[in-house]
Amino acid sequence: MGIPAMLPKKSPTVSVLMSVCNSDRYLAPAVESILNQTFADFEFLIVDDGSTDSSLQVLTQYAATDKRIRLTSHPLKGIPKTRNEMLTQATGDFIAVMDADDIAPPTRLASQVEFLQQHPEVVWLSGAFELIDEKGRFLTRITMPESNSEIHSLLMDGHTSFIHPGAMMPRSSLIAVGGYNEAMVTSCDLDLWLRLSEIGDLANLSEVVVRYRLHTSSISSQKHALQAQEVAAAFDRSWQRRGLQRQFQVTGCGWRPTHDPASRHQFMLQYGWWAFYSYQRRMAMEYALRAIAIKPFQIEGWNLLMCAAIKPVEDE
Repeated sequence: MGIPAMLPKKSPTVSVLMSVCNSDRYLAPAVESILNQTFADFEFLIVDDGSTDSSLQVLTQYAATDKRIRLTSHPLKGIPKTRNEMLTQATGDFIAVMDADDIAPPTRLASQVEFLQQHPEVVWLSGAFELIDEKGRFLTRITMPESNSEIHSLLMDGHTSFIHPGAMMPRSSLIAVGGYNEAMVTSCDLDLWLRLSEIGDLANLSEVVVRYRLHTSSISSQKHALQAQEVAAAFDRSWQRRGLQRQFQVTGCGWRPTHDPASRHQFMLQYGWWAFYSYQRRMAMEYALRAIAIKPFQIEGWNLLMCAAIKPVEDE
């Protein structure tokens, strides 16, 4: 009897990419939300990008218990370079992006794979998302336009309609556009989205694909001014490639504050009202008190506090 031929190892359907840098506070729920997906045919590429906290130790423990995790570590390179490094390692048909401080719903990968397999013209798929605060508490749900025509109509006016840590893309499309632009420190996700929009269709699912965590240590919060410049540059370059004569007008983000007291006050109020209308009265009171601490003589914080205080508490 001859020795049976060894069959080549089948590549996974999905490669999940996650770059980690000093995220030990939020890492466990992020990793577990991927490991607990209903769709199991994936590899989980994780790179520790120069963490100085206990992130690497946490990741090492997970990698020892689940063979789908492929963990590497290197000195700090930054998100764009790290994502490109993972892209060269990936073997899946589709690339799913995951951030180290967010949470993926259990059916995220299953829903996105099914959609992309049925719509080969789509090169970027994201979806609706929930905003959660630093403690993981629900704030609000944000929906996105779903069809390519709706998304492109907004794009032409300089409006984005995607959430990057909820995105899935064909790996071949990412390779075709050259991956992430490593010169874009804070907006490589937007730049990639715009370049992909020039070679195929964009789409969003109606269902939630990620629970997006808001906290002050995020890149968007720390480097707001640089991000605004890079966003404008990415749109300007995209319009030039399309032969359009337009000028991008920088606007503020709808859910992230800067470090300016007026911005932080505004967003503490926004988060508080989101909590209020989600029947989370105690959380609304907490954010009202944060707003009052920033600007104690502004009536808006006191109004939120009074509204939250006189309503019945339904969440706790």
